[in-house]
Amino acid sequence: MNTTDDALKERIKELTCLYEVSSIIVNAGVSQVQETFNAIAISLKKAFQFPQQTEISIKTVHYNFETGSINDVINLTSEIKVFNKENGFITASLKDDRSSFLIEERQLLESVAQKIGNLLERIEIQQNETSLKRQMERADRLSILGELTAGIAHELNTPLANILGFAELMQDDFKKDQTVSADLEKIVSNAIFSREVVKKLMFFACEMPQEMIKANIVPSIKNAITLLDATFRKEQVKYIVKIDEEEMLLKADNIQLTQIIFNLIINAIYFTPKDGLVTIEAKQTDKDIILKISDEGSGLSPQAMDKIFQPFFTTKPTGEGSGLGLSVVHGIVASHNGSINAVNNKKKGATFTVELPKS
Repeated sequence: MNTTDDALKERIKELTCLYEVSSIIVNAGVSQVQETFNAIAISLKKAFQFPQQTEISIKTVHYNFETGSINDVINLTSEIKVFNKENGFITASLKDDRSSFLIEERQLLESVAQKIGNLLERIEIQQNETSLKRQMERADRLSILGELTAGIAHELNTPLANILGFAELMQDDFKKDQTVSADLEKIVSNAIFSREVVKKLMFFACEMPQEMIKANIVPSIKNAITLLDATFRKEQVKYIVKIDEEEMLLKADNIQLTQIIFNLIINAIYFTPKDGLVTIEAKQTDKDIILKISDEGSGLSPQAMDKIFQPFFTTKPTGEGSGLGLSVVHGIVASHNGSINAVNNKKKGATFTVELPKS
């Protein structure tokens, strides 16, 4: 049985441990969680009655640390909760089966588990704030780009129309001169190409006219897949379609809606390797239609994630992409008061999620 002095020493050890753990947690940053857990476990181990016989394990959804092998028979466990949800456990075990834990040691373990939960809550809040800040910064950049792009597109539209119009008139005048006709044909084809680029820029800037009608998105998805079936076979890419219901109505421009679906699937096919899988999903809530296109490519780098919807940005090799496909999609989605985001999948590839309001 412990003497009064022994009991006092144990209480001092426990209080010292709580003070150390609090100090460790206060100074912990998002990038130092693993080191923080290591320090907490070592501090906690020293606070127990038999530190040489005690091993500590801290296991959460994303992190874990053990001071040694855990005895499954003689142990104490306390749940770690983050926002009142189970996130992991902290365990203390004894190597010697003849030893036992003090009641105060259980209380100590629960206190430390609560402090770890508080730390993880703080980290999650910080990460959410950082993510939200990045999203807002990206939205601001895209908004500014949209305004600049709209101005550039309008300035280019008129001279391009004049170039195309006068070149077509000259074609009639020089039908018999093959050399001049060939040169004029080049001018016409390049003017048409440039006009298409301007049109895509105007899509990004939400400047294209729309015919908003109540439409079912399901046939648009199926038609896009039918049109791209040959491309899937040519690239040797498989696909799976998951549509919750056969009727998902929303108010949208049907042509632009098809562009969203078409561009996202084309993008997924390009980045998915042979024998890979593209997943096309559509579902609805009371207020929104949600479309998800997933590929099995290499995913997006942090730099690409930050610029993915900007005009002329592309991760494709030179000559294989204009960098306007996803910016067009972003512009159309924005003009429909919707949202689009891209995330990397846990295993491989990326998923683009579009949310469009029903009305």
